[in-house]
Amino acid sequence: MERSKKKVLLFYCVEAEDLARKVAAQSNLIQLQSINWRSFDDGFPNLFIKNAHDIRGQHVAFLGSFSSPSVIFEQLSVIYALPMLFCASFSVVLPFFPTGSFERIEEEGDVATAFTLARMLSNTPISRGGPTSLVIYDIHALQERFYFGDSILPVFESGIPLLKERLQKLPESDKIVVAFPDDGAWKRFHKLLDHFPMVICNKVREGDKRIVRIKEGNPANCHVVIVDDLVQSGGTLIECQKVLAEKGAAKVSAYVTHGVFPKKSWERFVHKNDNVKAFAHFWISDSCPLTVEAITGKAPFEVLSLAKSISDALQI
Repeated sequence: MERSKKKVLLFYCVEAEDLARKVAAQSNLIQLQSINWRSFDDGFPNLFIKNAHDIRGQHVAFLGSFSSPSVIFEQLSVIYALPMLFCASFSVVLPFFPTGSFERIEEEGDVATAFTLARMLSNTPISRGGPTSLVIYDIHALQERFYFGDSILPVFESGIPLLKERLQKLPESDKIVVAFPDDGAWKRFHKLLDHFPMVICNKVREGDKRIVRIKEGNPANCHVVIVDDLVQSGGTLIECQKVLAEKGAAKVSAYVTHGVFPKKSWERFVHKNDNVKAFAHFWISDSCPLTVEAITGKAPFEVLSLAKSISDALQI
């Protein structure tokens, strides 16, 4: 017997408005709601949740974007407030967990900011329906699942199905090889892509430099797609592309769920007027709204939307 689906009232932050509208377009059971994101003269948030009385007894969700520290506090304030308005259940969708690459303690004095943010989210009040569900896509390190307290239910989803769907539409889909920039990426994603031939790269030390080498696999005469969870400067992807091309790859593309690209580092990948195109395609999801806005219409970038996946996750 098929479980009946629920109507969800979806609130969202300013940066996530485009994605929220795409999510709502996936189902007539998702209704967008409004928040006034204002500030006092001193810069602190002055927030107002519209139609708060209508939330009572309803399934409520919030789509967030913690793209920079300056917007986290105002969104946490809303996240803490919504479940206290007597909603039937509460879900938070945070497509990108931004501190995920700062989870390791390697020496005394290191601060694991991923743990700090996880504790802050874990203090979200319990709604009438129980603990809050927290949906995150391709968290950087799977051990971060254990950073969250028992008062919140983390749900970890992946953007890899978007890539698989896109690759099936390529004319040379039978000549695709998936490459991973390191063992960590292979461990995380190879089970989701195991029907493709694979190449695993790694970094080896040569003197004072760390050089990318192919550890196993053969990219010759194939369209090689480098897969990872996120990109910052893009240096590792560029080094991987070079060695794959040297070993005979017909062309190289890349997919990352989270196109972080601080300091406009995406500019390194934009196709110029010359004939040399290092990356044929560069696919990202829309988990980082500011990046999506910056790269739209710029080859080789193409955005694969998480909207349908988020819509489905709201029915969990």
